Amino acid sequence: QVQLVESGGGLVQPGGSLRLSCAASGRIVGINPMGWFRQAPGKEREFVAGINTRGRLAGFFADSLYGRFTVFRRNDLNTVYLEMFSAKPGDTAVYYCAADESGGSEPRNAVDYDYWGQGTQVTVSS
Repeated sequence: QVQLVESGGGLVQPGGSLRLSCAASGRIVGINPMGWFRQAPGKEREFVAGINTRGRLAGFFADSLYGRFTVFRRNDLNTVYLEMFSAKPGDTAVYYCAADESGGSEPRNAVDYDYWGQGTQVTVSS
């Protein structure tokens, strides 16, 4: 089993930035890649970004969100981070961290991920 714990959510003003963390524990040797999703009330879960936990460091992003989000990892801490810039009210959602055991190539669908964190609320409001 793999456990994922998100942190860093909260209230951010429009135009501001925020960093979310996802700490992985348990049987993490096989997980690759890891991803971030978000879900706003009344909407489907939406892919935000992902990153391989081995090899190339480059992340992969939802086309509509590219440029306002970055993703990076600290393998020594078993932690993946998501940074949001130029926050908009439309970014308000619960943000989830996910892990894939199959080593898929840049998966962007929730069904491709095997483990999920409990989520952290991000609210963009003045």
